[in-house]
Amino acid sequence: MNHKKLPRYIALAIVLGILVGWGCHHYAEDAQASQRIAGYFSLVTDIFLRMIKMIIAPLVFATLVGGIASLGSSGSVGRIGLRAMTWFVCASFASLALGMLLVNLFQPGAHLDLSVSQGSAQAAVSAGDFSLKAFIGHVFPRSIAEAMANNEILQIVVFSLFFGLALAYAKRQGHNAIANLVDELAKVMFRITDYVMLFAPVGVFAALAAAITAQGIGLLLDYGKLIGQFYLGILLLWALLFAVGFMFLGRPVFTLAKLIREPVLLAFSTASSESAYPKTIDALEKFGAPKRVSSFVLPLGYSFNLDGSMMYQAFAIMFIAQAYNIELSFAQQLLILLTLMITSKGMAGVARASVVVVAATLPMFNLPEAGLLLILAIDQFLDMARTATNVVGNSIATAVIADLEKRRGEQDETAPAAPPIAVQNA
Repeated sequence: MNHKKLPRYIALAIVLGILVGWGCHHYAEDAQASQRIAGYFSLVTDIFLRMIKMIIAPLVFATLVGGIASLGSSGSVGRIGLRAMTWFVCASFASLALGMLLVNLFQPGAHLDLSVSQGSAQAAVSAGDFSLKAFIGHVFPRSIAEAMANNEILQIVVFSLFFGLALAYAKRQGHNAIANLVDELAKVMFRITDYVMLFAPVGVFAALAAAITAQGIGLLLDYGKLIGQFYLGILLLWALLFAVGFMFLGRPVFTLAKLIREPVLLAFSTASSESAYPKTIDALEKFGAPKRVSSFVLPLGYSFNLDGSMMYQAFAIMFIAQAYNIELSFAQQLLILLTLMITSKGMAGVARASVVVVAATLPMFNLPEAGLLLILAIDQFLDMARTATNVVGNSIATAVIADLEKRRGEQDETAPAAPPIAVQNA
C-alpha cells in the first residue's frame, strides 16, 4: 500500500464502518445478536491494537534514550524538560478552562431532569486506588521488564531518562557501541511500524463497525446535543492551539497541520493515541524537529499534555451535574478544575483513563456516580475527538519546543566571544 494514500483508505474505512455497522444493527434479530456481531468486529480491532501495543514500549525506549543521549549534557535535558512542562501545564489549564466555559454556556445536561439515585457506575468503571499518592508511587517502575510488558509509558519514560543520561555520559567517555545499537533499534522499530500501519484501515473499519453495530446510529442522535457541542469545543481548542503555535512558528504551523493529518486521523478513527505515536514522530521529523527533541518531548506529552482529555473531563463532570440539577458555584467549579489538573496527570497508566478520572472526581464533589453511565453510552465517540486532539496538542508543543531549541542554538553560534577578563596586579 502506498503510504501517501493511507489517509484516503482510512477515511474510506470510516465511512464503510459506519454503513456496515448500521446495516448489522438494523438487520440483527435482537440486541443480543447485535452484541455478538459487534464482538466479531471487535476481535479484528483488538488484533490491530495489540500489534500497535507490541511496538510502543521498544519504540518509546529507543527514541527517548537516543534523544537524551544526543542532547549531551544534563543541562539540555533540564532546559527542554522545563520548557515542555511549562507548556503542558498552561495548555492543560487552558483546555479545562475553555471546557468549563463552554459547558456552562451551552448547558448540554439541562432539561434532562434526572433524579439522584444510589445506582453505581462502579460495575462499568472502577476508580480503584486512583489518587495523587497512588500515581506518584506508580511513576517509578519496580522492573523495566514489567513496565514494558504492561506498556506503562510513564514508567518507561522514567527508566529511559536514567538510561539516556548514563548513555550520554558513556558517549562522552568514547563508548559509542550501545548508543549505535539504540539508534539501530529505533530504525528497526520504525520499519516494523510501517508494516503494522498497513493494517490500519482494517482496524479502523472494524472499530467503527463494532461501535455502531452494538449501540446503533440512533445513539448519535439521542446524544447529538452533547456530542455536537463537545465537537464544537474541540474545534475551538484546535483553533486556540494552532493560534498559539502560529505565534511561535509563524506560517510553517500550517505545514505542520498538513503533516500530522495522517496520525490525527488514525488517532481519531481508532481512539488510540498509541496508534498515532510512530506516525507523529515521523511527521515531526519531516517538519524539521530534531529527533533528539521530539523523541524526548513527545513521550512526556503522552503522559502530561492531554488537551482533548482535559476538555472531555470538564464537559463530562458538568454535564452530569446539570443532568441531575445540581448547582455548582464558581468556587466549586474552580476547585474541580484544579483537582483535574492534578489527578489527570496519571491518566496514561490507567485503562479507560479519562473515564476513570471522571469516576474518581465525582465522589469528591458529591456528584452521583450513576451519572457516569450517561457518558459511557457515547464514550467511544467522545474518545475519538479527545484522542485526536491529544495528538494535535502534543505535535504543536513538540514543534514549538524544537523551534525554540533551534533558535537558541543559532544564537549561541552567532554570539560574540566573551572579552578576556582583565587581571589586576596585586
